[in-house]
Amino acid sequence: MAMAMRIHRIGDPDVFVADEIAVPAPGPGQVRIKQTACGLNFLDTYHRSGAYPLRLPLPAILGQEGAGVVVDIGTGVSGIKPGDRVVYSGQPGAYCDERLIAADRAFPIPGGIGEREAVAVFNKGLTAEYLIRRAYPVKPGETILVHAAAGGVGLILCQWAKHLGATVIGTVSTEAKAALARAHGCDHTILYTREKFPERVRALTGGAGVPVVFDAVGKDTFEGSMDCLKPRGYLVCFGEASGRVPPVDPHTLMNKGSIFLTRASMVHYNITPEEYRTAARALWDAVASGAIKIQLNQTYRLADVAQAHRDLEARTTTGSSVLVP
Repeated sequence: MAMAMRIHRIGDPDVFVADEIAVPAPGPGQVRIKQTACGLNFLDTYHRSGAYPLRLPLPAILGQEGAGVVVDIGTGVSGIKPGDRVVYSGQPGAYCDERLIAADRAFPIPGGIGEREAVAVFNKGLTAEYLIRRAYPVKPGETILVHAAAGGVGLILCQWAKHLGATVIGTVSTEAKAALARAHGCDHTILYTREKFPERVRALTGGAGVPVVFDAVGKDTFEGSMDCLKPRGYLVCFGEASGRVPPVDPHTLMNKGSIFLTRASMVHYNITPEEYRTAARALWDAVASGAIKIQLNQTYRLADVAQAHRDLEARTTTGSSVLVP
């Protein structure tokens, strides 16, 4: 039997319950892994609270990513064998110590990188990859705006964009987070708790604005993000930490400068196994080159996942957080 932290109902962080679960032998195209680290993402809090549809029957195991050691493989699996260390993303049911995953979502962990570090960077790094390479390909010489620049995705976005030759403006809530963002590629930090970020962005860009805003905050920053954009700029929303954005009249986009708006999801950028693996290779290349430094700042026991969710929702975390079975 394996141990899992499950929810039997939608609700606050206290809904998590430690349950024993049976893990069957892997079927065709599957691998069974003994997990040594589970990822923690803000998306998990949406599923737990009901902000996003769970699409899993209750009781449910949350989490989308993890890492560990392969202990068994199903028929038709090639390139992976028992004893291999792998990391994965996009496989619901990660909050447990042993599980099955699709073999085509298991990616070998490069030598020199621990399993906790792999989980800390993998899903968030894949998010950063599709945002700055595909949703809006960032170009050398551009100035961009990243909200929540000291968060898990934010720190990777800042580093990767800087590596691509961009000037990075980042919003943060505290001086400590500002220092952390600056240490990871952010050229200018804005404390949105003290100043109006659209005015500061305009000042930093000589009134021109930026060609793209990457926004995972949502409701609280949406209007201001539009005011930061150049004509025909891109507002790339990929999260709603502060709540859902109200419906938008298309005329608003015209009045703001014929701007483009997308609510992006990694699911739609890594539809095929080849897209997924290409993105993963790009991420590990960026890590190997030194362009991205892994920032694992919080580690929780899997049994303490309720506290981890509280900390995420209170925005007291920085960088990446990992659950350890």
